[in-house]
Amino acid sequence: MAPSVYLDHAATTPVAPEVIEAVLPYFREFWGNPSSIHGYGRQAAEGVQAARERVATLLGATSNEIIFTSGGTEADNLAIFGAALAKESKGKHIITSAIEHHAVSHSTEVLAKRGWEVTYLPVDGGGRIDPDAVRAAIRPDTVLVTIMHANNEVGTVQPIAEIGAICRQTGVWFHTDAVQSVGHIPTLVGELHVDMLSLSGHKLYGPKGVGALYLRKGVRIKPLLYGGGHERNMRSGTENVPGIVGLGAAADLAMAEMADEAVRQEALRDKLIDGILARIPDSFATGSREHRLPNNASVSIKYIEGEAQLLRLDAVGIAASSGSACTSGSLDPSHVLLAMGIPVEFAHGSLRFSLGRGTTEAEIDYVLEQLPPIVETLRAMSPFKAGAAFPI
Repeated sequence: MAPSVYLDHAATTPVAPEVIEAVLPYFREFWGNPSSIHGYGRQAAEGVQAARERVATLLGATSNEIIFTSGGTEADNLAIFGAALAKESKGKHIITSAIEHHAVSHSTEVLAKRGWEVTYLPVDGGGRIDPDAVRAAIRPDTVLVTIMHANNEVGTVQPIAEIGAICRQTGVWFHTDAVQSVGHIPTLVGELHVDMLSLSGHKLYGPKGVGALYLRKGVRIKPLLYGGGHERNMRSGTENVPGIVGLGAAADLAMAEMADEAVRQEALRDKLIDGILARIPDSFATGSREHRLPNNASVSIKYIEGEAQLLRLDAVGIAASSGSACTSGSLDPSHVLLAMGIPVEFAHGSLRFSLGRGTTEAEIDYVLEQLPPIVETLRAMSPFKAGAAFPI
């Protein structure tokens, strides 16, 4: 029987046992509506407030700056649409990057169709944005800059503090999608100079279906959901109490483990990347090697497609992901890799291994044992060789 090696933590993480234990009482005992004034409601409200304080502490924020949402996508939408609507009378220009998660890029595309102008900043070969490019793109009618903290595909960490300082100096609101970074690297909002920051529970060993938006005091955006005025009128709807409590527990866990886990995972990450490049000819790392999430090992292997590699890896018990996606029968290369200047034919061969708190060195060794023969087999079957044209 093949071992089970999960290296897709950037897609989702297992809920930590500590989080499960924290959540269970809010299904069994403290199941009241936190808006109710009786004892059942107060018990639930106390759990929500305690979680709010834990998330705030993780971010270096105050509890009244945390708005709970259903996840990172909703937090991104609330920040982008809420800011655009609030600032519409000042201007309708937004700045973002060419490598954002679709929760951001599709939101800005919708705004563009509704009359906003969107500037998409390029990135270098490692996927990094030049802060000076942000400064140069800001205009009198710019109302929002939204740049992700760390990329979900290649793990590149952006110079958010420098960009945030520029936005603060010019009086432009700054939002960062930090779904991939919160709980893995420091995300103290004061140091990053952000006005808004999005996070998601299931990326840091919390439950799915819960996230949060940090909204700096004094930044007044428009809500997207209207109703009972929950979350200080910013997100109406009865709170997901168990999920919120789980997010708070995950925030506690991140604060306790993040520093040590980052060092441990960095070593395993580098062993995996270097091992792949040494064992497999015509392979290369994607993303910045210097400015990178500690758990992200993204590579591209020439002349074969990522999906074929994933299926073979899955057959030997290894779960990973690819930078390209197969939808509706058509294969499209990653927009992130293309923006970094990687040719289409090589972007198709991308793999992303993302490590977690349970990843061991033995598992890394197993991947390095299994991947080279998989690549060799697929290359022997592939019509694409060095110098051959690739159908686009």
